Amino acid sequence: MAHILALILTALVVCSPAFALWPLPKDLQTGSKALRLADDFDIQLSVQRAPADLQAAVARTKGYLKTDKLQRLVVGRGENDRTAIKSAKELSSLTVSLTSNETVRSISEEAMDALEDRVETYSLTVPGDGSDATLKANSTLGLFRGLTTFGQLWYEFDDITYTLEAPIQIKDAPAYPYRGFMLDTARNYFPISDIMRTLDAMSWVKINTFHWHIVDSQSFPLEVSGFTEISGKGAYSATDVYTSKDVEEIVSYAAARGIDVMVEVDTPGHTDAIGQSHPEHIACNQGTPWATFANEPPAGQLRFTNTATVNFTTDLIAAVAKMFPSKYFSTGGDELNEACYAADTQTQQELNATGKTLEQALSTFTVSTHQALLKLQKTPVVWEEMVLAHNVTLSNTTIVMVWISSDDVVAVAKKGYRFIHAASDYFYLDCGAGGWVGANPSGNSWCDPFKTWQFSYSFDPTGNLTTEESKLVMGGEHLLWTEQSNQHNLDPIVWPRAASGAELFWTGPGKNISTALPRLHDVAFRMEQRGIGTIPLQPLWCALRPGTCDLTA
Repeated sequence: MAHILALILTALVVCSPAFALWPLPKDLQTGSKALRLADDFDIQLSVQRAPADLQAAVARTKGYLKTDKLQRLVVGRGENDRTAIKSAKELSSLTVSLTSNETVRSISEEAMDALEDRVETYSLTVPGDGSDATLKANSTLGLFRGLTTFGQLWYEFDDITYTLEAPIQIKDAPAYPYRGFMLDTARNYFPISDIMRTLDAMSWVKINTFHWHIVDSQSFPLEVSGFTEISGKGAYSATDVYTSKDVEEIVSYAAARGIDVMVEVDTPGHTDAIGQSHPEHIACNQGTPWATFANEPPAGQLRFTNTATVNFTTDLIAAVAKMFPSKYFSTGGDELNEACYAADTQTQQELNATGKTLEQALSTFTVSTHQALLKLQKTPVVWEEMVLAHNVTLSNTTIVMVWISSDDVVAVAKKGYRFIHAASDYFYLDCGAGGWVGANPSGNSWCDPFKTWQFSYSFDPTGNLTTEESKLVMGGEHLLWTEQSNQHNLDPIVWPRAASGAELFWTGPGKNISTALPRLHDVAFRMEQRGIGTIPLQPLWCALRPGTCDLTA
């Protein structure tokens, strides 16, 4: 019996993946040799006039190699590797270089390129004989992605940093250009430090867009030049505000980590917070019963039939857009409550005076705000209702976010717009937490059940689409609406679940969930070593014994 148990233990150790690579590279070849990092290991940056953010990325990578100290997730946590690593060859250097002769641009600049222009390809070679490893790319953004991968190759045991799978050859590139995470900072405010910590974690799994849903009906925490009265009265407090300096800091921090910040100012719905300073622009301002006039409290929507409101909103959108260098800006457009406008006397009077329908007025409003963005060379982004529920004029460059249901993807594709997967039935991280509306003891979240990482991972981005329609898929994102979240539970709600989308849209669909799970365990444990409060995916017993807790085991 003891002999059988020993064989099982050995098999578990041998069969456990040595990598915590996430997302899985496009092309990965490995060997079976042990290789350790030399005590004086260094990363040589062979790039003339290397940008400061690339130098900083190299320094961070070297720091993680020293401080991660992640032991292998196997029984014994690497004890059985002792003999192999003791006699292993030593790697002394990684040389990082560009293959392009073009002018060297910073990671930050390249991270904010148009989606179709972003170059994230890289190749990484780690020989098994101790000779220098090499990382090559034709962009600094590609080098940054390769540094991220290199940092995931290594484990620690007895103060030795090592791998068991040398030599290693990787050629990598993303399947989709957009890989995002959305955070709502209006329902509850999030300090800058927590946003930055989230940006760090995003960069470790190659998420490249921070979709910042910064304002909503509950609060308007963004301080906008020329419109400071809105946050002055619409934020929860004077300290729960993002100043222009804060925005600049977050955008800079994100860009240096290969992340573009796409802000969203949702209009014309979800805007009651503006009514605190400008009640003349808001219909149904905190009207009751709120459920008649809004999807959640407080009720209040921009009175877009009014010319002054159209001009006010257009100027506001332009002012916010100038704060963010991204080429993308979301104007929202979801959950417009028509009952609100039907009950609003001024709206009805203005419709009668102009002879317009509500849809025609909405189109005029949308054209105005989007023209302001186009003049600033921004691409408008909208929620799906703007193409499926309303008849408004949109630029053919507009990008649509499909959120209500994955069943709506085909309908959006048939409209011919590029789109991003953000379906609530796969990617909403807040689902399954129970109802938050008061006086409703049996209430559940509207998008039950809880979305596991496995379910998100199983999503097919081109399911039911034709070959031509599939070309419209830009990528996808996980989203966190924060009715029941703040900085205290941010990490465990997001991580490591959001990493499932990171791999889905970097590597592509169709990967094996059973073999992905051990790698995702490693991602979570490495994140924890770096200060992220991840949630366990399974009991540690299961994590140390890959496959033994599968339903079919």
